[in-house]
Amino acid sequence: MLRWIIFILIYCIFSVYGYQAIKTVTKASWFHYLFIIVALVIAGNFIYQFSLGSEGRVLNPAKSYAFGCLLAFMSLNLVIVPILLGEDVIRAFVGVYDKFISKEAFNMSSRRKFISQIALGLAAIPFTSLLYGMYKGKYKFRVLEYVLYFEDLPEAFDGYRITQISDIHSGSFDNFEKIKYGVDLVNEQKSDVILFTGDLVNNKASEMIPWKDLFGTLKAKDGVFSVLGNHDYGDYVDWDSPAAKEKNLDDLKQIQKEMGYDLLLNESRFIEREGQRIALVGVENWGKGGFKKSGDLRKASEHIDLNDFKILMSHDPSHWEEQVINDDYHYHLTLSGHTHGMQFGIEIPGWIKWSPVKWRYKHWAGIYKELGQYINVNRGFGFLAYPGRVGIWPEVSVITLKKGTNDA
Repeated sequence: MLRWIIFILIYCIFSVYGYQAIKTVTKASWFHYLFIIVALVIAGNFIYQFSLGSEGRVLNPAKSYAFGCLLAFMSLNLVIVPILLGEDVIRAFVGVYDKFISKEAFNMSSRRKFISQIALGLAAIPFTSLLYGMYKGKYKFRVLEYVLYFEDLPEAFDGYRITQISDIHSGSFDNFEKIKYGVDLVNEQKSDVILFTGDLVNNKASEMIPWKDLFGTLKAKDGVFSVLGNHDYGDYVDWDSPAAKEKNLDDLKQIQKEMGYDLLLNESRFIEREGQRIALVGVENWGKGGFKKSGDLRKASEHIDLNDFKILMSHDPSHWEEQVINDDYHYHLTLSGHTHGMQFGIEIPGWIKWSPVKWRYKHWAGIYKELGQYINVNRGFGFLAYPGRVGIWPEVSVITLKKGTNDA
């Protein structure tokens, strides 16, 4: 109860400043009432949704939208508050000066319209961006293509194309046609193999059932391979028993089998061409910072040779930093996801790539190279918690392997 009282108090304080800015800029009373109604509806829906029970600790779509609307509205007020608060400090200082220096009566001057206009103008940027992210940004799929060169790539695999997707998070979906567009986009790449690097669901395997047939249409000549992400284990649900949790994981494995995915559980496979081969290695989730550490690199690689060309699928990029790049086996290419690029950031190719998630993960989006090894951190196909994306769009990665060196 205390947390709701604190929330309501903070929300009201911030909303009062937003209301003052609106009232200073326009005298239209209907606009003032509209602001009040919106503020009440957003707060009321948030309190209602988060007072209800839930199947898991990860937000369902209704809770996500309640959170997203609150986030957008609060972003508006968060920009307004410091500007108007700064103006209040100046107004109070002038009033005190007049009282004690000029010997006049203490009087707070009225708010200046242009200050409120500046505040509202700046506040509109995050507000409209977050609304756009929920309306369109989350389904703004893009294909990112990379060409990576390896001197020891088997010649038969020169030009081999890999399509990677990650972090489907089917429990968040709410638009079949948009998701179908994304799935069709994956198939349109006509890559040799499709690799999915974990987080099929948010909480439970049952979230994938309405989407199973659609994602089962993903096809590639050498197959579709997958690994588990941290959300796939059911760790964010308070299960009635360990047996129920185990059954959930078994159901998720069965769903992937029915979709035609070859789920690698600390295992490896060989892809062969013209008498040559590359090794595909898949580990279970391994992540630092409190995440599940079921990934076993040694076990996954026990049937491959030190000199094999190796592609590793590992959901969490912290695994690459902590264990993979210093391993004697030299994993040429690692494919990860997990970070989502935080679903928020600024990316202008060749100019800037920034997201707050960089303070949590050193390798958070795109291609990185260390010690002669590459990792691609996919920005994710779906979304989680905040039901949108701003600046960090849903991604289909297409990686072409080339033999030789990149002399460009």
